[in-house]
Amino acid sequence: MATEIEAWTTGPQNEGVFSLKQDLEDEDGPYGIEDLNELEVNGNWTPQEKALHEARLKAKAKRRLRKSSSRDSTRESLSETVPGEPSTDPNSPKGKNAVNDRKSRTGKGRGLPKKGGAGGKGVWGAAGMVYELEEPDSKDPNYDESAQGDTVYATVVPELDERELEKTINPIVQEYFEHGDTKEVEMLLRELNLGHHKYEFSSLAVSLSLEGKASHRELTSRLLSDLCGKVLSENDMSRAFDKMLKELPDLILDTPEAPQMLGQFIARAIADHALPMNFLDCYKGKVDCDHARAALDRASVLLSMKREILQLDNVWGVGGGQRPVRHLIKEMNLLLKEYLVSGELSEAEHCLRDLEVPHFHHELVYEAVIMVLESTGNTALQMMVKLLKAFWQTGLITLDQMNRGFQRVYDELPEISLDVPHAQSIMETFVDLCFQESVITKQLRDSCPTSRGRKRFVSEGDGGIVKS
Repeated sequence: MATEIEAWTTGPQNEGVFSLKQDLEDEDGPYGIEDLNELEVNGNWTPQEKALHEARLKAKAKRRLRKSSSRDSTRESLSETVPGEPSTDPNSPKGKNAVNDRKSRTGKGRGLPKKGGAGGKGVWGAAGMVYELEEPDSKDPNYDESAQGDTVYATVVPELDERELEKTINPIVQEYFEHGDTKEVEMLLRELNLGHHKYEFSSLAVSLSLEGKASHRELTSRLLSDLCGKVLSENDMSRAFDKMLKELPDLILDTPEAPQMLGQFIARAIADHALPMNFLDCYKGKVDCDHARAALDRASVLLSMKREILQLDNVWGVGGGQRPVRHLIKEMNLLLKEYLVSGELSEAEHCLRDLEVPHFHHELVYEAVIMVLESTGNTALQMMVKLLKAFWQTGLITLDQMNRGFQRVYDELPEISLDVPHAQSIMETFVDLCFQESVITKQLRDSCPTSRGRKRFVSEGDGGIVKS
């Protein structure tokens, strides 16, 4: 039946044939409902008239349901068929809802917009809605920097990787060995972003000091003590020394005494509260390396000493200019006496460098000249000229220190002559030899006091000959 109706509605309409569309739009067509009922009673319906009647009934039922659904949202959907009536074709254009229809797709509701007009794409919200104040996002494309008031710029420092860490830390530590200012090192470290490699600063500083002097190791211990709690934590210190204990087999290749020195570093750090007190207890029965065991034993022995030296302030000895002047004078006298006995220039040079007092080398020159004036014979004179020449050529004793040492002897020569009567003549000979060997300058030689000022003419008959 439906196929016949479709053929009718789409096919060409001939004269005398009723149009379904026309009758659906006009309920008062050529045949009313009463006329159709009368025809049905008489049994005079043609097939076209019967199909038209059924189509009109379905259209009236749909109009009736559409009107009632707007008043009652609990009605059934228009898509549902009326009981007793044949279902419509789902592919029919009139059986579908319009795509842009704002009414409910299910046939329920009053046909109002969703969420009261507050939802959907491009909608700001319902009328009268108050939003919270949102902070401006600097990543927003519409962000206006000038409209946000004062702008604070933060400097972002990238984290140092392992390759750049050593290149950055080594110059800082080497410079610290020259000036000894821990606050400057602290300031430089705060400007760097060490990240999770922060603990490696301690291990690098200790490694550099192992290859240096005793004064460098003393400065390193002070540095670790001052940085602990400010830039480095106890955990960082523990990780650093744990790493060095594992690297001891490699450190011994450059520094054979590395186990003993590392043990002293550990003991000093524990005494200065840079390492936790139970640091040694964590390694009991867990160390397989002989070098690491020797370092831990050294630290344990130092910490088990008397309470008076528990702080271990002198574990590295007092170095450089921190030593008393009397001690330095005594060391230089001992150095010169050993040289006069052994005659080894290299050993004397090594001892003088270990004193680490380049500003006090004029004392060595002074003591050397005094020993020459107080000695008998030419042996001491020749050896001291050779010693000063070696120190001058290597640059160990500078021009200023050499001049100051000789000038001190010049100033004290009258008093020295009271104990050594021939000091004046010995001094002139020694100065002439030093000038010939290019140890002193011509100006320093000419400033040497001579005995000619005290010489006199014996008589007028001597012919002006000066007589000593």
